[in-house]
Amino acid sequence: MKKIFSEARKLTEFDKDFKKLRKRFRTLDEDLEVFIEKQLKLFHKLGIDNKGCVRISDLGISCPEIYKARKFACRSLKGKGAASGIRIIYGYYSNEDAIEFIEMYYKGDKANEDRQRILQRYK
Repeated sequence: MKKIFSEARKLTEFDKDFKKLRKRFRTLDEDLEVFIEKQLKLFHKLGIDNKGCVRISDLGISCPEIYKARKFACRSLKGKGAASGIRIIYGYYSNEDAIEFIEMYYKGDKANEDRQRILQRYK
C-alpha cells in the first residue's frame, strides 16, 4: 500500500467492527485500501470534495476533526458502488497528517455512528 498519510491507525473497537463485517463482506481489506488511496486522498490531500466525507461538527471536539465517510465502495455488495451502505467514522489530525479509524458499520445493521464511543475517546 502506498503511504498517503504519515500514519493511518485503527482503534481496537474499529478492528472489532472490521473483523465482524469482513465475515460478511469478503473484499473489505482491499476496499479499505482503495478508500484510503482514493477517497481520503482526494478529500484531505487534493481538496476535492465529492460529498463522500462529511465532518461531524456538533460533537464539541476540535482535534481531531471527526468525519463520517458516506461513500465507501464495497465490491462484495455488487451493483451498489460507493453507495454500499458501509460507513466509516474517522478522525483526521491535520497537524500530524494522520488518520485514525474509529468505527465501521453497515447501515442495514444500525442507523448512526456510536457517539458515545467518539466522545469517550476524544473529550
